[in-house]
Amino acid sequence: MAECYICGKKARAGNQLSHSHIATKRRWLPNLQPVRILVGASPRRVMVCTRCLKSGRVKRAI
Repeated sequence: MAECYICGKKARAGNQLSHSHIATKRRWLPNLQPVRILVGASPRRVMVCTRCLKSGRVKRAI
């Protein structure tokens, strides 16, 4: 579900450590935004990470 259409960035898993060093599982989700882009000749609504948006890797549909 949470995956960038351009670069494939998705959720990562790891441990959250408390002050007493008790580890519990948690996930880090990418900052994805819904964007209308040109796929082939037709516009399509996809989820793209903000890093791809800022770097200009996305050709937006108007």
